Amino acid sequence: MFPTDLTAVLTGASRPQLRRWKATGLLVPEVAVKPRLLYSFRDVVALRTVVRLRSETSLQKVRRAFSTMPALDFTEHPSKYRFGTDGRTIVVADNDGNTIDLVRSPGQYELLSLADIFQPFRTNRGDSVVDFLHPRERLEVRAGRMGGWPTIVETRIPYDTIATLLADGEVPLADVSYYYPGVDAEAAKDALDFHTTVQGVA
Repeated sequence: MFPTDLTAVLTGASRPQLRRWKATGLLVPEVAVKPRLLYSFRDVVALRTVVRLRSETSLQKVRRAFSTMPALDFTEHPSKYRFGTDGRTIVVADNDGNTIDLVRSPGQYELLSLADIFQPFRTNRGDSVVDFLHPRERLEVRAGRMGGWPTIVETRIPYDTIATLLADGEVPLADVSYYYPGVDAEAAKDALDFHTTVQGVA
């Protein structure tokens, strides 16, 4: 499960947006744990899709598109679908590859693949959203590894484990490999930098 701060960094959604989108039903986390919001890997992918669509069209259209989906038999988790927008409307691809307009306007569409959603982009506010699969050069996200939690490249070592080791300054970057042989100083630096970004989410 992904806490709000990490979800915000990986998706580009702010904490207030996440709370508002849950309250209005745009995207409710699959697992409700009070008092904290926790998101599944699928939720994070879907939220990233919402923010990407929102970077090119209005939130009102995104809301209308998502609320229209169940009536058109799109009842799976939103992370299962490919969406596209021309700025005026939003379309979704069905199982046969046909595009269906969710906002009811004509236009030309380029469907966003998961590869598109995972690439870095800018939000409608101009904020940079990290590369989802590599939030830092030496960090990676894999759905089948650690539930999608960011880890050091080609290891199962969570980024925050390394950041915690370095947090008090007693262990220098160069010595991390004594504790975790698969983690060099550059990877440790990336883990600490990403952790600092996550901790800084307002």
